[in-house]
Amino acid sequence: MQTLSESELKTKNNRKTLSPLRYLSPSRWFGTDIAVDLGTSNIVVYVRNRGVVINEPAVIAVDERLNRVVAVGKEAKAMLGRSPRNVRTYHPVSYGVIADYDATEYLLRHYLRKVTGNYMLSKPRVIVSVPSGVTNVERRAVMEAVLQAGARKIVVMEEPLAAAIGAGLDIADSNGSMVVDLGGGTTNVAILSLSGVVISESLRIGSHTFDEAIIRYLEKNKSVTVGYRTAEELKMLIGTAIADGRNFMADVRGRSTETGLPVEADVDSQEIRALEEPLDSIVHAVVSILEKTPPELAADIADHGIVLTGGGALLDGFDRLIARATGMAAYLCDTPLLSVANGAGKALAEMDR
Repeated sequence: MQTLSESELKTKNNRKTLSPLRYLSPSRWFGTDIAVDLGTSNIVVYVRNRGVVINEPAVIAVDERLNRVVAVGKEAKAMLGRSPRNVRTYHPVSYGVIADYDATEYLLRHYLRKVTGNYMLSKPRVIVSVPSGVTNVERRAVMEAVLQAGARKIVVMEEPLAAAIGAGLDIADSNGSMVVDLGGGTTNVAILSLSGVVISESLRIGSHTFDEAIIRYLEKNKSVTVGYRTAEELKMLIGTAIADGRNFMADVRGRSTETGLPVEADVDSQEIRALEEPLDSIVHAVVSILEKTPPELAADIADHGIVLTGGGALLDGFDRLIARATGMAAYLCDTPLLSVANGAGKALAEMDR
């Protein structure tokens, strides 16, 4: 049996009474570098040397009667369309722009504290991504929200640039690259070269626009009113960007616009023509950017193809739609949902520059 001397015993007992601060990692003591993809649908947090640590819905539930936050993230998203009348559940970031400053600040503070802990001696440095078409006022609002949430230093990075890095493109090269980032609230189309954006366009169209279009279509053609969660599930189940002869069926349950009673309707993928209008706007933006691209860069893009990122790009047939409209190859990156956060995270290594 192992025995301890009196001095060793005192040392062992003293270790037990030390403050828990002693056992925290250095990153939690002195702050760390964090990248944040503040999207309309999701908020993704990337920590340097750790990767993506948080990927939660950018949803908040607030009890307006008590002026108190009830839930955030996945718990709040589960309450969409099901919460009591005194609880408001919503996305504080709408179409790439902060719609509710206080709620956005609360979300950011909640997740930054979740990453860094409560015993941090120095505030973190943060890279936050924004759509390429935001105004200076909108950009400033994002910076202020991140500062109030507890950041020490902020660097704002355009989403197409971050998405390209996250997709594995070598943007430092002189060869041109084209990225179409279809997110929850915005679509960013950009031509990149030599670590910069040559030309870009940002549309207030995203996967949430698809959900709204499906809701309007069902009300007009099926006389059924559904919520955003049902529309999103329908989009993921049978939604398609291109008519290719395949047909999928789904049962939709909602409220009848005629009687006001619960009703069920059958919908097939070929009937979902509601997506045509927003998709046409995206295709028009892609073609318009290509028409403005310098000839040398256009030749590079024709050789390498167009990279698609963002959760909205997962829509069935979207890559084939872009390829058909442009006559160029279009392919989805490996992690479209995390490409912006991964790209901003890789840029943390150049934070001092």
